[in-house]
Amino acid sequence: MFGTRWQPFSPVWNQVTQLQNEMNRLFDRWGGDGRRAQVDFPPLNIWEVDDALVVEAELPGLDMKDLEIYVTGTDQLTLKGERKEKLPEKSLQHRQERGFGKFVRVLTLPIPVDANKVDAKLENGILTLKLPKHEAAKPRKIVVKTS
Repeated sequence: MFGTRWQPFSPVWNQVTQLQNEMNRLFDRWGGDGRRAQVDFPPLNIWEVDDALVVEAELPGLDMKDLEIYVTGTDQLTLKGERKEKLPEKSLQHRQERGFGKFVRVLTLPIPVDANKVDAKLENGILTLKLPKHEAAKPRKIVVKTS
């Protein structure tokens, strides 16, 4: 008779614990002051074409002089810069949804790239980087010898 204790509320308690865990995950998405937590800036899209990786970053209101782009090694991309707030003097701000200030975004690229051949252009607030694949990342055709 020394088996497990009878716990009539165990299924209910499990559901309460599950609900608590789900609520914690939901609130983890929000900052402690009730505002949305910081998201990665700038937002990026990355895709692969035959001979390169292409990275697009949304950088509205940013001048190229306020942006630094680095490729470290063969697979690490860094975007560093500052988006400056442009408010007229003696203005009264009613809402601010766009963020301003310094930012750094570092990401590991999915394939090695050739840092010496990167092409970058900023047009209409969209930064487009073309990062050619490193020779080691390009596929090589293997010739099979027959006897």
